[in-house]
Amino acid sequence: MKVTVLQENLAKGLGIVGRAVAPRSTLPVLGNILVATDEKRLKLAATNLELGIVCWIGARVDEDGATTVPARTFVDLINALPPGQVDMDLAVRTQTLTVTGGRFTNNVKGVDAQEFPKIPQPDDANAIHIKPEVLRQMIEQVVFAAATDDSRPILTGVLAKFSGKTLTMAAADGFRLSVRTAELEDGVDEPLEVIIPARALAELARISGEEKDPISITITPQRSQALFHLSNIDLVTQLLDGKFPPYEAIIPKTSSTRAVVDTQQLLKASKAASVFARESSNIARLNFMPGDDLTPGHITIGAQSAETGDNASDLDAGITGPGLEIAFNVKYLIDVLSVVNANQITLDTIDPSKPGVIRPVGDDSFTHVIMPMHIGGR
Repeated sequence: MKVTVLQENLAKGLGIVGRAVAPRSTLPVLGNILVATDEKRLKLAATNLELGIVCWIGARVDEDGATTVPARTFVDLINALPPGQVDMDLAVRTQTLTVTGGRFTNNVKGVDAQEFPKIPQPDDANAIHIKPEVLRQMIEQVVFAAATDDSRPILTGVLAKFSGKTLTMAAADGFRLSVRTAELEDGVDEPLEVIIPARALAELARISGEEKDPISITITPQRSQALFHLSNIDLVTQLLDGKFPPYEAIIPKTSSTRAVVDTQQLLKASKAASVFARESSNIARLNFMPGDDLTPGHITIGAQSAETGDNASDLDAGITGPGLEIAFNVKYLIDVLSVVNANQITLDTIDPSKPGVIRPVGDDSFTHVIMPMHIGGR
């Protein structure tokens, strides 16, 4: 293998695939990155057997070939090279990759590419297509609500429901639920439900930042893997096996008190409350006070800590229904307000012991349910 690439492009490609490298594995080759020629381009790939990422970058290929190199060594080396041309020459017999950049010459010991697991390729004939900016926003608005511990593995995933020309994503961790719907570029003939690991979707959102063309999604016939195809990147992930909880039952169908409030003002007030709430189980109290003919309605949000003090913020809000006080985990409020992408939100409540429902004003494609916290003395 003899290949010439630009250091900037190689470093960027390694940054994309490097997140799929297995940090610790009984298979040493999983700690390596595949470096191979592929139809006059350079192919980089990494996998931990649950997540696989393949990236292609422009290159001058003088001689075809393939090897795998230790990920950390190779990434650190390429990042240390000066900008400009990088030449790579593989000695097949010893599996040594000579990497030259500027006046730097380096020999990296590799492992035969035959030992690297095969990463499946997407079948575009059966693919579902969606605009990249739509998919990125969907992921942003649901993955944060997925569980991060493995006590209930199914909740570490995101439910993806394909029906007609609609995709619905839902994630929940037992304390909150995020649901987002969007239009697909083309529909599906048969309804389809799969559970995609939240980590894989977070990686997909990260690597698709510059994508302009529709992203294609392929679910394997056995429903064991999901494949996402971008212009120069493929991401493959194992799907989670199991039944996602019936999340629709968690969303309250009615409300007694509704507040319409400025998103950024509530976000800033929540961040101020979090300074004191972090000392007291992240509890923030929201007090809904309806207005009258003379004064507008408003919400006060505050937190207190026996060690550090207390705070209160007063926000104008349109309140319909009776006043009430309810407590939420302020970190969860900050999470959802940071991704809601609307100037105003509605916050629907029933009573202090029932979930609150947050939606962007004028947009029914996003719903977030947040469980209340118990206020001492009640």
